[in-house]
Amino acid sequence: MRAVVCESFGGLDALRIGETGNPQAAAGQVLVDVHAASVSFMDCLMVSGKYQMRPPTPFVPGTDAAGVVAAVGAGVTRFKPGDRVACGGWVGAYAEQMLVGQQSVARLPPAVDYITGSAVRHSYGTAYYGLVLGAKLQPGETVFVSGAAGGVGLAAVDLARHLGARVIAGVGAAEKAAIVREYGADAVVDYAHEDLRERIKALTGGKGVDVFFDIVGGVVFTAMTRLMNWGGRILPIGFASGDIPSVPMNLPLLKNYSIVGVYWGAWCERFPQASVAADEQVFEWVAQGKLKPRVGAVLPLEQFKAAMELVRDRKAQGRVVLQVR
Repeated sequence: MRAVVCESFGGLDALRIGETGNPQAAAGQVLVDVHAASVSFMDCLMVSGKYQMRPPTPFVPGTDAAGVVAAVGAGVTRFKPGDRVACGGWVGAYAEQMLVGQQSVARLPPAVDYITGSAVRHSYGTAYYGLVLGAKLQPGETVFVSGAAGGVGLAAVDLARHLGARVIAGVGAAEKAAIVREYGADAVVDYAHEDLRERIKALTGGKGVDVFFDIVGGVVFTAMTRLMNWGGRILPIGFASGDIPSVPMNLPLLKNYSIVGVYWGAWCERFPQASVAADEQVFEWVAQGKLKPRVGAVLPLEQFKAAMELVRDRKAQGRVVLQVR
């Protein structure tokens, strides 16, 4: 089958379009004919050897896809060939077929197309796990989302709005303000050109935010450790800035706030039933129009490098998707 292949951890230059063997569904697995695959920042880290795990090379990158079930292995009862699905894994999405465990597959509602479907599980799954299960976000609370115009960030803005929170969106460029406002941000902070500390204090009456959903890390995270409300929750999601920060522990002590790690992929593996339930809830909201996944660019599989560059260089607004079929 045709696929993007990573032969070494050399970043985008180590990737090529090639032919790989056709996978076969073993017990508990689902084989999916991929129609669309979304591009994540994690994919860019993975092919550069900078992610928390390193798959053996060569491998096919890509975490999320949507398509049609081609075959199922023994013991699979939730799906059958012909079902429209979204699916995911650590690797394997940038290919004509993807092999995944049945717990990592969600039924695609009739109202959701493949391109949109491929952009849901990783981004909205992370947002749901962080905001609903990790932070236990309540209506009326104030959420600050860094990296808010990207795939996961925009999903967090959209979901927090749906849950009744007041959303402050952090962006790194003025041209990204419009999209986060469209998705429900009550206020926008351009921390590349504005004083983050002063803006957050002004927007919260000096109290600070209840929940900080952080994708950027670095100086943004460091500043926000001093801008949390009493009993707040910091959710470290990733470190798009490339800088992994640390926290003086007297700060959470003084404000009685929590730091709750959000490693969605690992949670899905450890708690598959809860992960399936979360997928079903998110896709129900998407089908009902209560959540509106944003796909900012769709490129053919052959243009995978251009697609990954958009995500790596933080130029994407919403998800970037590769059209495979």
